[in-house]
Amino acid sequence: MNRAEALDALTTDVESRTGQLLDISHELHANPELCYEEYVAHEMLTNALADAGLDVERGAFGLDTAFRAVVSGGDGPTVAICCEYDALPQIGHACGHNIIAAAGLGAGLAAAQVAEQLGGTVVILGTPAEEGGGGKILMIERGAFDGVDAAMMVHPADADLDSFHAIAVHELHCEFHGEAAHAAAAPHRGRNALDAAVSAYVNVAMLRQHIESNERIHGIFTHGGDKPNVVPHRSSMAWYVRSGTAESLRELEPRFVDCLVAGATATGCTVDHEWVSAPYEDLVVVPSLAERYAANAATRGRHVESWTGRMDLMGSTDMGNVSHVVPSIHPMIAVAPPGVAIHTQAFAEHTAAPAGDRAVIDGAVILARTVVDLWCDAELMSAVRGDFGE
Repeated sequence: MNRAEALDALTTDVESRTGQLLDISHELHANPELCYEEYVAHEMLTNALADAGLDVERGAFGLDTAFRAVVSGGDGPTVAICCEYDALPQIGHACGHNIIAAAGLGAGLAAAQVAEQLGGTVVILGTPAEEGGGGKILMIERGAFDGVDAAMMVHPADADLDSFHAIAVHELHCEFHGEAAHAAAAPHRGRNALDAAVSAYVNVAMLRQHIESNERIHGIFTHGGDKPNVVPHRSSMAWYVRSGTAESLRELEPRFVDCLVAGATATGCTVDHEWVSAPYEDLVVVPSLAERYAANAATRGRHVESWTGRMDLMGSTDMGNVSHVVPSIHPMIAVAPPGVAIHTQAFAEHTAAPAGDRAVIDGAVILARTVVDLWCDAELMSAVRGDFGE
């Protein structure tokens, strides 16, 4: 089987699975699950792999809702396809992970059908907890990407882009401790932990005036007291601190923590803080691989633009950590009209609509074609390694 024959076979395979892939996408959309709780998604996706004859490892790498399936046809390049499937609180699949999962599944199954003839290896990875849980980070530490030559996935958006402006992020939880007192009879005996949190919030707001343009700090109050007539003795907050790179993030973090400590000191309280899991790193773009994705997208009638023209489409992902370990792509595929932002209810509605369905099938075909190109084009694989090395 030559490359042209393989590409035709991929398209036929994906399109023959249209009903199955869209059913999975819709079912995931209707049953959103939070990070590390994706049991329905895990069962559906692993069952689909097993039904297709693949040997699938469920609960892989010590994570209940992770999985891995490997199909090897020889000693050619090993390519990993990542499936995400966790959702967001309240707004469900407003990031479109139902599409990511279904497209990744379709691409993996199609590539598996031609792996033996082309001598390559495809690894289909179920990667839970992207929305704050860092599933891929744990999987990296536990060997999921050992021996992988390239990794890929496709993410829904309001445009077709060859990558994503993904910056580094670290999550922090903090708790302020004060002294309870009767708010009317003896307020002078109290030390208000809510005031400490409010003061810290204001401090961070002032810090925001003096950080880089690609840095972001945002937080919420998760506890503010128990009753209005009792001086709050405890309050808590959750924060995301973002910066352009992991290195610059490390420089911003102590400035941010100083804001929390100052709020506690000013109100006679104390503060405990904990950085949650490992930070998400910035996404390393591999031009040669991104360009091949764009070329394959053109065969599906999609015009892929450079991510540098959409710097406003900013966020963070644990795929960034993967991109520091192996050459990776994280392209964006249009499922919504321009201007409809991800992580909104409006976007969630599009991820199970006709444009979202088209993205499942197109995404699967484009990813599978890119896998085959890595298997068949030694010059491309060499260029990818060279770009990554730089």
